[in-house]
Amino acid sequence: MTKRITLKTITAICLLIASCGGIGAVHAQSDLCGVKRDVGTKALDEITWKQLNAVYEDVAEEEYNEAYDTLQRLLGRAGRDTYLQAILNQALAQVEWSRENYLESLAYFEKAVELDALPDQTHFALMYQIAQLYFMQERYDEALDRLDLWFCKSPEDKITSAAYVLQASIYAEKEDYSGVLTAIDKAISMDEDPQESWYQLKLAAHYELEQYPQAAETLEVMIARWPDTKMYWTQLSQIYYRLKRNERSLAVMALAYRKSLLDKQSDLVYLSSLYSGLDVPFKAAEVLQKGIRDGIVESDKYHWTIVAESWYAAEELEQSLVAFEQAGRAAADGAIDLRRGFILIDMERWQAALDALDRALEKGGLDERKTGESYLLRGMAQFNLGNYDSASADWGRAGRYEKTRDAAQQWMNHLKEERRRRAS
Repeated sequence: MTKRITLKTITAICLLIASCGGIGAVHAQSDLCGVKRDVGTKALDEITWKQLNAVYEDVAEEEYNEAYDTLQRLLGRAGRDTYLQAILNQALAQVEWSRENYLESLAYFEKAVELDALPDQTHFALMYQIAQLYFMQERYDEALDRLDLWFCKSPEDKITSAAYVLQASIYAEKEDYSGVLTAIDKAISMDEDPQESWYQLKLAAHYELEQYPQAAETLEVMIARWPDTKMYWTQLSQIYYRLKRNERSLAVMALAYRKSLLDKQSDLVYLSSLYSGLDVPFKAAEVLQKGIRDGIVESDKYHWTIVAESWYAAEELEQSLVAFEQAGRAAADGAIDLRRGFILIDMERWQAALDALDRALEKGGLDERKTGESYLLRGMAQFNLGNYDSASADWGRAGRYEKTRDAAQQWMNHLKEERRRRAS
């Protein structure tokens, strides 16, 4: 199972809800669909009733051993009274359930049903409990068979949504996700206030079946009902992105951001990337930079570089330079400072460009191409500052690298012409 939404956890929650819900009529295992039971109403004699009442008091006080011993003595004296035997087996099952002896509890429940002597409501309720016990014992085929038989015998007005939740949970454990959807959709349709875990189970089944459009529809409903659960917003956005509905994916995350639900670095990086992908670089930079300033996103070279590139794409050059400087401070090599130098050269801010390129070369760690570019650009800055000798020296160094050799020679030629012009 995946841990996107853990089916094991969801089915456990759903089973708990099913246990607490109303239980409709359940049928005997040996009964056929459409055949009604014919069991008359019976009563216990006063002595037996008092003895059973004492047993129930022991159970209420968690004196399970005493209760169990008393019930075994009564069972030994029950003779051929099948009604009494059924009641005693039911009571023994409840005691064993309370002691967490589930296999023994199951055997007693089975015996109580097999005797076929209890009134309909009690008899059928035991069958439902047996299905739950099979589920708890991970005997899913038997649990499903018993539950299916119950569905075929029970009057429609007695069947509750909880039973369909139990059925969906069994199908989930059997990895029959189509069965999960049939059952859980029925449960949801029957209940005026479906539980959140039911929708989680439905969503997980859609994921397992790779039914992404249906998963998106389910998440839309879940967001409407539980709008403060961040996971549903991020899941919906990711599904829309998978479906290549990128604008819708961004809209979902942007709304979650406005609702202040995005509180993790991964959330803000993802939102920023969505803005970039849809050519909204201003918002891409703004979201990520605020995340860094707020301490949610790590202030490192990687994130500051994304911010800087986004500001640059938005033609916000001043903010881009500030972000590149932050990135350069966190960088071990001079590549970021070289990038800043390029921008400053384009802006004809020669002294600032010279400072950035000095830092790039001091840090080092550049490959041959970038090293050559650093000297070439530094020579340009020196030239425009009137430092002709320094410019010549830098272009001489740039000429040592294949990628910048031709450009360096052109600039050297330009420098010679400038010197001749000034000398004349």
